[in-house]
Amino acid sequence: MSLLTDLMDMLGPIDIPIETGGFSGKPPDEYIVITPMSDRLDFYADNQAHNVIEEARLSLFSKKNYIERKKQLTKALLAGGMTITDRQYIGFENDTKYHHYAIDVLKEYEVEDE
Repeated sequence: MSLLTDLMDMLGPIDIPIETGGFSGKPPDEYIVITPMSDRLDFYADNQAHNVIEEARLSLFSKKNYIERKKQLTKALLAGGMTITDRQYIGFENDTKYHHYAIDVLKEYEVEDE
């Protein structure tokens, strides 16, 4: 499993375009860009990595009132077992007319044998 796969699966039913890293093509009035932020190993007393902690930022861009969409995303993320580490309004982009709202998430996964 991976954070990006889990996010795409849990946010798919919300019916909003989602891309990773940046939006390709002409963006719609609402969309999400997922930016991976960290992928680290969690070590224990035996100095062995047993868990991977993955973090990402979901950037919601909306030309509409973003508050209802923020609530919907938060509910879906929490129901999907995500830990929300931060939520913040980044600002209104005058040139594009989008509101930009960010939600940072993390999830722990067991280290898989390779």
